[in-house]
Amino acid sequence: MDRGLDFSSYFYWISVGALIGFILLFNIGFATGLTIKKLLELSSRDNITKLNGRDQLIAKPNAEASLSNKTGRMVLPFTPLTISFLDVSYFVETPLEMMEQGYMEKKLQLLHNVTGAFQPGILSALMGVTGAGKTTLLDVLAGRKTGGIIEGDIRVGGYPKFQQTFARISGYCEQTDVHSPQITVGESVAYSAWLRLPTEIDSKTRNEFVNQVLETIELDQIRDALVGIPGVNGLSTEQRKRLTIAVELVSNPSIIFMDEPTSGLDARAAAIVMRAVKNVAETGRTVVCTIHQPNIEIFETFDEVLRIYILFIHFTL
Repeated sequence: MDRGLDFSSYFYWISVGALIGFILLFNIGFATGLTIKKLLELSSRDNITKLNGRDQLIAKPNAEASLSNKTGRMVLPFTPLTISFLDVSYFVETPLEMMEQGYMEKKLQLLHNVTGAFQPGILSALMGVTGAGKTTLLDVLAGRKTGGIIEGDIRVGGYPKFQQTFARISGYCEQTDVHSPQITVGESVAYSAWLRLPTEIDSKTRNEFVNQVLETIELDQIRDALVGIPGVNGLSTEQRKRLTIAVELVSNPSIIFMDEPTSGLDARAAAIVMRAVKNVAETGRTVVCTIHQPNIEIFETFDEVLRIYILFIHFTL
């Protein structure tokens, strides 16, 4: 004070009072903001809690009756298609590490003469141990493999598969659920519908189809909930998985591939997801899922199972 500006001593107390005032002002403002944010989150969580409260591991008879209404004829028609494959093999370039260890073949065979078929309205599972080639076969059938060599006969509806056409009537649900956190469940599905459905479909029909998809996947009760950030806020893991299925279903595909839809879920959440998957199959679509070590409830959900075995390659130096 003595060597600074010529202020009187009472300015010291004015500064202390101003400091205390700012502390009170910012704390009150911060507390008020958190309270408002919490109220907004609670309104969103109420809808989620209502849906979680009614979810059960095993659907009861009365639930099955309402299920038939959800999975009946939908607004937009589609053509049920069978996908069949005969002696499908898949080769890739042999990794340098394997060649250094003594494997002399230039091509590494990942799929060995796999044969099968998937029908409309049937929930089919690809089962096998880790590394057996479940996802590889799924990617080959879906046309997601851009490298390597594919051999064998793949037919859709009895005709040879043509990828440019097949992409329009098929959907693929990956293990990773990628969604925008700042929009609601209903907006996510509606946005996918606007991007992927034909332009000649009018807005009324499109919106009605979006509502039917939300009901089929049982997301209609939380359509106004924000997606949020995984592990922080918003939807739970199984709800995000069901949203992924809804985003694909709204493109009105005839065939849907799902890569381990129950991965990372507990028994209850997995049962909820599989109930939604079963709803999709009951609309008459061809649904193919890869699955790894399902419990008895999940296993009994499937109508058909295709088991894939791993082929061990032994070589010596």
